[in-house]
Amino acid sequence: MSARVEPRLLAEIGRYGTVSVERCFNCGNCTAICPLSANGETFPRRLIRYAQLGLQERLLGSRELWMCYACGECTQTCPRQADPSEFVAAARRYAIASYDPLGLAKILFTAPVLSVALLLLLGVLIALVVYTSHGIMPMDRLRLFAFIPAATIHDVGVAVIAVVALAGLLGAVNMIVRVRRAAAGPRAPAMRLNWLGALWETVAVEVLAQRRYREDCRPASDTRPWYLQTWFAHSATLWGFLGLLAATTLDYVLDLVGLKPTGTWVPPWSPVRLLGTVAGLFLVYGTSLLIVNRWRKADVTTSHSTVSDWAFLALLWLTGTSGFALEIGVYLPRPEAWAYWTLLGHVAVAIELLVLLPFTKFAHALYRTIGLYLHALKPVPHAREAEVPAD
Repeated sequence: MSARVEPRLLAEIGRYGTVSVERCFNCGNCTAICPLSANGETFPRRLIRYAQLGLQERLLGSRELWMCYACGECTQTCPRQADPSEFVAAARRYAIASYDPLGLAKILFTAPVLSVALLLLLGVLIALVVYTSHGIMPMDRLRLFAFIPAATIHDVGVAVIAVVALAGLLGAVNMIVRVRRAAAGPRAPAMRLNWLGALWETVAVEVLAQRRYREDCRPASDTRPWYLQTWFAHSATLWGFLGLLAATTLDYVLDLVGLKPTGTWVPPWSPVRLLGTVAGLFLVYGTSLLIVNRWRKADVTTSHSTVSDWAFLALLWLTGTSGFALEIGVYLPRPEAWAYWTLLGHVAVAIELLVLLPFTKFAHALYRTIGLYLHALKPVPHAREAEVPAD
């Protein structure tokens, strides 16, 4: 199969991170040390060769692009100091920008000063839009949605979700086209695909349980307790975010069916509030640990940071901590004015986090899931063709 060559591919990827793989002489040491290189896979060596040879479509359509858990073993053992781990991170940013139909991801990944300005401006604009419908701050008891109406939050949220969903869908379609284009060889006509098996392998095993991260990709040199290790910080952040999303959705559903109006007081042990509290603890703990590790450059994988890395973690952390501040305000014996302003900040940060989903490091969760799922699809024989004929 012929392949189009992009001579400036390696230089272009270099705009998305500290790329040094021009030093690589294809010795294969990174593949030998990587715990993910199995069953004939040459990871991350193959990705490096794609970049060196300018094979853009094969790079953007490869499964290996989304496999890496950034353990850093390849970088620590590279005889040429080519830093394969950082190259994979930069290649992922490049891929996200390539899938993005609006071009916003490219700006956020490659223009640090402009990115900071855009992020601050976006947060302020969202806060101002929400604030335009503000009401009073009752001091007889805390009534948050008398200050910022729930209808306003709902309407802004629905509009944002619609735009983000469209951008995410276009990016996902773009990615699927790239993956199919890079796939080698036709599928046999008598075969079908393991749709459900691939879904279980990708979503349940890889994304949610992070089995390979826990079992295969923990550096042997990491002797920290399990609750301080990077895999647990990632898992806590993921499950905390999903738990808060579930709690918010349940709260909205209960309002729709008339069981509990949004924002009304409930005891701390009510199921939705308890779910939100536990999930918030996981989110704040996970993001705090990741921020500290990145600030201290605790390992190879945190030695290089982009504005997108920091923005993603900061928005997640602020969403979690401002949510806890609101929870404290709700249970205080008398209402405080700061709780109303905290609500405004919490809504603005949460909506900004949602807006940036398809364009920042947050998009990694979407594209990694799709990429691993597409490559987990395997042809399986039809039941009648799998039967062994009798002699």
